[in-house]
Amino acid sequence: MEKHELVIIGAGPAGMSAAIYGKRAGLDVLVLERGVPGGQINNTDEVENYPAVSHASGSELAEMFKSHALKFGTEIRRVDSSKVELRNDKKIIITKTGSETSELEAEAVIVATGAHFRRLGCEGEAEHIGQGVSFCAVCDGAFFEDYEIAVVGGGNTAVEEANYLTKFASKVYIIHRRDEFRADRSAISQALANPKIEPVYNSVVEKIEGKGMVENIVIRNVKTNETSELPVAGVFMFVGQEPDDECVRGLVDAEKGGWIITNDRMETSVEGIFAAGDVRSKYLRQVITAASDGAVAAMAASAYINEQVHLRATLLEPDFVAALFYSSIDPVQVRLADNVEKFAKAHGANIPVIDGYKNARMTEKMGLAEKLPALVTFRKGTLEKVNPITGDADIAGALA
Repeated sequence: MEKHELVIIGAGPAGMSAAIYGKRAGLDVLVLERGVPGGQINNTDEVENYPAVSHASGSELAEMFKSHALKFGTEIRRVDSSKVELRNDKKIIITKTGSETSELEAEAVIVATGAHFRRLGCEGEAEHIGQGVSFCAVCDGAFFEDYEIAVVGGGNTAVEEANYLTKFASKVYIIHRRDEFRADRSAISQALANPKIEPVYNSVVEKIEGKGMVENIVIRNVKTNETSELPVAGVFMFVGQEPDDECVRGLVDAEKGGWIITNDRMETSVEGIFAAGDVRSKYLRQVITAASDGAVAAMAASAYINEQVHLRATLLEPDFVAALFYSSIDPVQVRLADNVEKFAKAHGANIPVIDGYKNARMTEKMGLAEKLPALVTFRKGTLEKVNPITGDADIAGALA
């Protein structure tokens, strides 16, 4: 089976940043991507809030990320889908490309699959996707030259994309269910100052109509419950996002909606699986936060991989080994660990000293978390005996 130290699923800003940091840390890195490297920023017309890049199109910034990752020798592989499984504590990634299915093994996995825009779910939406209903202003805006169109939503994406769409459309209605937009003040000010934009507050889209292409939408005022018709040629949906978590759904802990839960090291609930970028539960989903997540995840994965390789060589590969497990946050245990190292040196013995606090998941998995400090013996990779250590006098006895 093909093996890699680090497999990154997703080639957006989080995945590319993880690849850059992973390669610079000396890891063997493989990136799996089902679309175009760069992720959602390929669908953004302008990026003006990424530090040191005062202005660039989304596709230009995506190319910068990709080129930077390739500079360090990152392998980016196109696949249709990826699925992560655990087999005897091994992380296996099953990929499909066309009719071909392959399996990879990784020491660590970073899930950087991002998110996608949510559908509205109203009558006529599904039937008109690609025929006037769109989720990408950059992709489809030019098709609506001199037409009146509607944008649904009230956040940053909706308001900013509505402003962009005025480059093509003769009029842009922004339909929002509340009485004010939720976007940044600057974005709102710019949109409201645009003579082509007309807000439609306290309203929701009930139905999208048209024979073939979109011709009309039915909207309902949520305060009066009155319905009205709005003739438009297109409807752009920006009503929130959903995580692309399919590759680890049900495997790692997630909050309502599927957003993956991590700690500040981007570790998920499964040892050796990390998550970065828009797919994880977080306050802000922007290019800069995705890139930051990717860097943290890669360095945490590098530390994990190095620890795993070291621990495997130290504890599981020898025919027999006795190792001291202790907690580095307990001063008494730290002094005991120092004494064990001195004892080993004085007697010419090999007694690895393992920090159970730093390697908490492995310690818990072995059932040692509540037994530290302890001298633990392994025979041919299998835990054989746990000897509690309370003081220096126990060391010699445990080794006897």
